[in-house]
Amino acid sequence: MLKSSLSYLRCVRCHSKLELESYKEKEQIIEGLLSCTKCGLTYPVIHGIAVLWDDFAEYLSNRAKLGGELLLSAKTAQIKSLVKSALSKASKSQDLSIIEKRWAVIYRNNKKSRFYGMIQKILPKANLALEHGCSVGMMTGFLAGKCDVVFGIDKSFYAILEAKKTGRENLDYFVADSMEHPFGKTKFDLVLGLNLFELVEPKKLIKTLASQVPKHGTLVLSDPYDYERGAKSVKEPLYEDTIRKEITKLGFSITSTTKKPSHIQWNLKLHQRANLQYLVDLVVAKRS
Repeated sequence: MLKSSLSYLRCVRCHSKLELESYKEKEQIIEGLLSCTKCGLTYPVIHGIAVLWDDFAEYLSNRAKLGGELLLSAKTAQIKSLVKSALSKASKSQDLSIIEKRWAVIYRNNKKSRFYGMIQKILPKANLALEHGCSVGMMTGFLAGKCDVVFGIDKSFYAILEAKKTGRENLDYFVADSMEHPFGKTKFDLVLGLNLFELVEPKKLIKTLASQVPKHGTLVLSDPYDYERGAKSVKEPLYEDTIRKEITKLGFSITSTTKKPSHIQWNLKLHQRANLQYLVDLVVAKRS
């Protein structure tokens, strides 16, 4: 975690400022503890990554394997103790560790997908940029070359760990939930949310992301509308027509090039015998 990032971060519970206690640092904070100045909630920094989750034990409840890896790899007694305590409180649940680790590898192996190259061509310069669901940093790494300060958040520790391998002085990543993001009332000139609708209720996600965009700022959204996920499907899906209506109602103007639905090819190679092939719709909107 970069020390310079601290001024942007807020408690995900009460949105107050955070204080940093550093245990190990080099060019950035490797291990430490972030504490809310108001409610006292604490967040660990492990492997240079701040886990900005409302309840760290709850986060590890779904990621027991990750918790064990963090316990073994922790460098300081303080972080070892913190992880051990969280694991002891964690309820046993489905372990997402293997799934998240596998998808981090898949996204890493597909970094050169033409889809990302096409999105990069339409992204404007910005002083402050944020990507929700940034995965292994395909877009954020690109944005760091044309924006002053860039942040990426994702639920997957493994994805963020991979993203952190591309180090830049103006780019930082956090493990966080988009619906309980760690930036308080900060506004970003550019906000991205690519291919997330099947994972988060679309209306709620759009409203949250839109609230982070100031006047004249840009919101970039995309999705293949792949909602067929059984019990895990969202309750109120949005499609190419309704997404544009929702964005317009929030005070945005859709750019002329994305007013009509698009069908951008996004191919993901899963392994030697399987590929995912999507046709993605892209929407770029500016707040009036």
